[in-house]
Amino acid sequence: MCEVIPLLKNIPVSVLDLVTIAEGQTTFEAFQRSRNLAVLADELGYERYWVAEHHNSRAIASSATAVVISYLANATKKIRLGSGGIMLPNHAPLIVAEQFGTLDAMFPNRIDLGLGRAPGTDPFTARALRRRDAEDFEHNIEELERYLMQAKETDHIKAYPGFGANIPLWLLGSSLFSAELAARRGMPYAFASHFAPDYLMQAIDIYRTQFRSSEALEKPKMLACINVIIADTDEEAQKLATTHYQLFLSIIRRTHDLLQPPVDDMDEIWTPFEKQAVLQQRQYMFVGNQQTVKEQLEKFVADTQVDELMVTASIYDEEARAKSFTLLKELFE
Repeated sequence: MCEVIPLLKNIPVSVLDLVTIAEGQTTFEAFQRSRNLAVLADELGYERYWVAEHHNSRAIASSATAVVISYLANATKKIRLGSGGIMLPNHAPLIVAEQFGTLDAMFPNRIDLGLGRAPGTDPFTARALRRRDAEDFEHNIEELERYLMQAKETDHIKAYPGFGANIPLWLLGSSLFSAELAARRGMPYAFASHFAPDYLMQAIDIYRTQFRSSEALEKPKMLACINVIIADTDEEAQKLATTHYQLFLSIIRRTHDLLQPPVDDMDEIWTPFEKQAVLQQRQYMFVGNQQTVKEQLEKFVADTQVDELMVTASIYDEEARAKSFTLLKELFE
């Protein structure tokens, strides 16, 4: 008889960190908290640790994304560090190439560069960033690739450091546009199902059926980002998750509150309409004890056949967050 291989076995699992600042915490302490989680993820054998570019939010400290990656890479040994992602229209491609080329020179073969086209902020801040036209996104990717990998000897501009560096480029997205673009360009694809669940299955289908091999990638490679919170009991995990609900509620309300402690009853905080909006966007949020989450994740992997999972968890208490990621990694072993 053939051996039945558990669905989660040998699937790489990674971490997405928004570097959130908790109520009663300084920005310095938020960076320390992220560094501690990166060190733990490294020790536990997580595949990669990405931080995301956001601007003009007092609750998120990862705006200078490349600087944060350097800070975390200095504290770790083996885990890959990267961006989930750099919002490319916010930047000149040469600057991005030089920043990540510098990171690759400092931490060889450990740096990923995930690229997105969303502003990562509000329209007013996007204007302050001197944001370029997002319609030029593909052209910006081509320009970035040229500085890093495809420049000719006769070209006048190359990224130094950076030219010839081994930096995998991932395309990030939450829409069908990104799925089509990643497929056409033969790029690995990371889908943001942790906050944009509605298009996940369609994006998977488009990416896989339309994929064209490239020099960088022979066959499709896709990860899905999800929310996971694990505790000793389902009840404890559900209470921890109220911090996450409050964070997303503050985004809906545009108050951008600091990460809040868990509460006993969310119905005292949100309206029925707000509750529906939050839970709709949290379709791929897996909360419970280890066995409960194992069953949920196995179904998710069976349904999607993703090549890798990336997990984010907005948990107020640092010890509880570390325990959640520890219990999660055990499921993949």
